[in-house]
Amino acid sequence: MILCAGGSLIDMVPGEGGFRPLPGGAVYNTAVALGRLGVSTGYLWPISTDPFGQALVAPLTQAGVDISLCPRTDRLTTLAFVTLTGSEARYSFYDEGSAGRMFSAAELPDLPQEVQALFIGGISLVPDPCGAAIEVLAERARARGIPVMLDPNIRPFFIKDSAAYRARLERLIALADFVKLSADDLDWLAPGQDHAETVARILAAGPSVVFRTSGAEGATAHHAGGAQSVPAQRVTVADTIGAGDTFNAGVLAALAAASALTARAHDLAPLDQILADALAHGIRTAAITVSRAGANPPWAHELGQG
Repeated sequence: MILCAGGSLIDMVPGEGGFRPLPGGAVYNTAVALGRLGVSTGYLWPISTDPFGQALVAPLTQAGVDISLCPRTDRLTTLAFVTLTGSEARYSFYDEGSAGRMFSAAELPDLPQEVQALFIGGISLVPDPCGAAIEVLAERARARGIPVMLDPNIRPFFIKDSAAYRARLERLIALADFVKLSADDLDWLAPGQDHAETVARILAAGPSVVFRTSGAEGATAHHAGGAQSVPAQRVTVADTIGAGDTFNAGVLAALAAASALTARAHDLAPLDQILADALAHGIRTAAITVSRAGANPPWAHELGQG
């Protein structure tokens, strides 16, 4: 089972006459996408008992995601109001005192034995106590030998203490086996620096593979022995909500199918082919998501699987 631990929220997406509430959140989207792809998936994050929380449960259960680890709470669900510039999404978060933000390390369950990989990321890494809780979870996974994939999905306007957040990311990168970064992430992490140099520095900190996404230019997987790139898939874009999250699911699904989650990169053979296949699957999966409104990842049958 791949355990996804991190934020869920309601995306308030602009529509005729106002906003339309849609389930979302970076790690939540990845969990739903993995489930729809037929991967054994678990989700860990507090879910509110309010009506928005009930709306979050349905896509998870429909996708076959195990939510038995999710605490239920009377705290309110986080809301993210989305504005679209062209097809690009920007967000304003309403998160103070929410169900997820108040998640603490004391509430963490034991990691089930069947967990084969941990996926973390998104805005849940930024504030405390929830950011500290995810960091503790990643430490426990690493101590158990469970591979960790990190996608910080950096939202600068959500970060009030950039020094503390950068320090947390440095610690999490050192714990991670796989790191996914967009061009925007790299620009924030190292303003004005060449992306390839920043990726090399991150690889030197511990991860086996850094996945770098570049929108219409495709994606690249960097490792100590080199890099493998796959071009983007041409598609009519409805919006980009959930694109990176779905890419993560496609990559994780492909790595799991190749039994590549449980070995360090230098032990995998043929590594470049495994990474190329993972990139291609992530890109193909994300292309379907961006072709329709909101974070609506594809099911396996839409990719000719199952």
